[in-house]
Amino acid sequence: MSLTKRLSAEFLGTLWLVLGGCGSAVLAAAFPDVGIGLLGVSLAFGLTVLTMAYAIGHVSGCHLNPAVSVGLLVGGRFPAKDLLLYVAAQVLGGIAGGGILYVIASGAPGFDVAAGFASNGYGEHSPGHYGLLAALVCEVVMTFGFLFVILGSTHGSAPKGFAPIAIGLCLTLIHLISIPVTNTSVNPARSTGVAVFVGDWAVGQLWLFWLAPIVGAALAGLTYRWVGGPEPAPVPITGS
Repeated sequence: MSLTKRLSAEFLGTLWLVLGGCGSAVLAAAFPDVGIGLLGVSLAFGLTVLTMAYAIGHVSGCHLNPAVSVGLLVGGRFPAKDLLLYVAAQVLGGIAGGGILYVIASGAPGFDVAAGFASNGYGEHSPGHYGLLAALVCEVVMTFGFLFVILGSTHGSAPKGFAPIAIGLCLTLIHLISIPVTNTSVNPARSTGVAVFVGDWAVGQLWLFWLAPIVGAALAGLTYRWVGGPEPAPVPITGS
């Protein structure tokens, strides 16, 4: 598959993740009488990855996340020469998804982007007012777990065709755990995609949601190379 097609797939997939996941939080989480709440938002994020994994896993690997690309690189599954281009496509896709969501959300009376717009934060901007250290540890550990599942479910010896289900459910679980702490990032592109529209504190705290996921992903890549054994060849995320 050409690099242009792979980058286009990453752009569109990350757009879908931000629009679907953050959109569920902004538009539907607390909607009067039929709000989907924390459980619904968690499921929405998992479904965005699951659906796109089946749609573009065979095209680009369906990373949708700079931390995933770094983790796969460290784990020996992704070439270093493509890393920066993948990250750029993911961040641009995230911002495009955030832009579409902004246009939709701003059509409602009383919309105020300063209310957070599903941005990630710590301290007074954490949903549960968790501090910096708690947010840092949470994001590192959650991203570690996410990459560990990705590396394991796409390993050449893993059952074929089930990776998207495992990965989507893992992301759902991660959100169920960590939405109260940071609003759940584990994805710098997801965080950037909405933070740029909020500005102010959301951009000021964005550094943590780049640093922690990348550290967690890199640690997972190193760990799985030891635990999982050698990988015979890169395996598409769909296992096909």
